Amino acid sequence: MANKSSTSTKFDAPLSHSTNKATHNRDQFFVWREFVWGAIAGAFGEGMMHPIDTIKTRIQSQVLLSGSQSQKSIVQMVQTVWVADGLRGFYRGIAPGITGSLATGATYFGFIESTKKWIEESHPNLGGHWAHFIAGAVGDTLGSFVYVPCEVMKQRMQVQGSSNSWNSAIMKDKMQMKSGAEMYGYYTGMFQAGHSIWKEQGLKGLYAGYWSTLARDVPFAGLMVMFYEALKDLTEKGRQKWAPNFHVDGSMEGLILGGLAGGFSAYLTTPLDVIKTRLQVQGSSTSYNGWLDAMNKIWETEGAKGMFRGSIPRITWYIPASALTFMAVEFLREQFNKKLDEDNMQEVTSLSIEKPKSSFKEVA
Repeated sequence: MANKSSTSTKFDAPLSHSTNKATHNRDQFFVWREFVWGAIAGAFGEGMMHPIDTIKTRIQSQVLLSGSQSQKSIVQMVQTVWVADGLRGFYRGIAPGITGSLATGATYFGFIESTKKWIEESHPNLGGHWAHFIAGAVGDTLGSFVYVPCEVMKQRMQVQGSSNSWNSAIMKDKMQMKSGAEMYGYYTGMFQAGHSIWKEQGLKGLYAGYWSTLARDVPFAGLMVMFYEALKDLTEKGRQKWAPNFHVDGSMEGLILGGLAGGFSAYLTTPLDVIKTRLQVQGSSTSYNGWLDAMNKIWETEGAKGMFRGSIPRITWYIPASALTFMAVEFLREQFNKKLDEDNMQEVTSLSIEKPKSSFKEVA
């Protein structure tokens, strides 16, 4: 009996160790908490900066909606929205905006942390900044399946403003597509917008501009995390060289470096954003027949100015939005990751202590 028990104890310990090791390796790859922090941070950043995004969307859509080359400035557009719709006009489309940001924030930060170490270990030649670029691009691409339909609904609601302004006689006269087709009807909310688009245009309508969205967001997402990590490395080297005793708060670092990374990436991808917005706002019209056609027509009729239209509000949106998002992620990591790791350690320690106890009782 004693021999049987000792044999059982002998094999139990390695089994427990291998199980814990396997669980640890799986958890190390799939960093579930980063998906949660990313979702919260993404929704927070979108909610705070939605009014600026509304102005950017309206500025980029002016030519498409009015057919006029005479464009309003940022100040004029702010005044137009305020006079026509008041404060709520700036927050039209915020529900699909936050929903899309929850999804893309979760996959973006979740897959960055889950895959960049794996890329560096399995493909050393892609290590460093390339690993960050690939991880960010993959994470954002996965989130696009939810984000793009939400983006279509959000941008159409942003352009519409209130029902009074959208359905007024002046708007009906001006809001004609170049093909002569009228704009879509007024959307009362996110679910009605989704149902209406599905009914009128099907899946193609909800995923309008999908490839142009990926063409914009994949390089943007990759560039932003690459810039962020590069700036972090540069800051750390500078700190070690010039102020080794100086402690940098993670949240503050995320606020400053995240804002810079977002601003750089936003400006470089503005032409891609203009094309995407025009394709998603045009509805059932055929003003632009695909991504390449939109790019050619915008370049021919509006030149470089048209390709970079809305770059200032886009940067103005992305600098604080990225800053708030990275700050929130770093704050959540600092506040909860350490506690979660300590709890997991206590659980593993407790299990390892309880196991021998049960074996000793069996021996007795």
